[in-house]
Amino acid sequence: MSPHLILYGRSYCHLCEDMALALKPFAALFDFDLDIVDVDADADLVALYDDLVPVLVARMPDGTCRQLCHYFLDPAVLHAFFAEAPA
Repeated sequence: MSPHLILYGRSYCHLCEDMALALKPFAALFDFDLDIVDVDADADLVALYDDLVPVLVARMPDGTCRQLCHYFLDPAVLHAFFAEAPA
């Protein structure tokens, strides 16, 4: 099963748009699912991520979650994540 990435952001956030665009080249390199979630649609997500968006989180096949980066996509972190992720 492929890793599942979740990009938490909001609609009026240029950093969120930038991170979504920065993820596109990784789709050609690695097999993963991506959901983009607006934190403003859920009060619990606002409480968790309000000042950190955009936040990229990985939900692994076993259900565990791991925050990979926030504000800006860190290519080195993403490459390391996929290198250690179960196939």
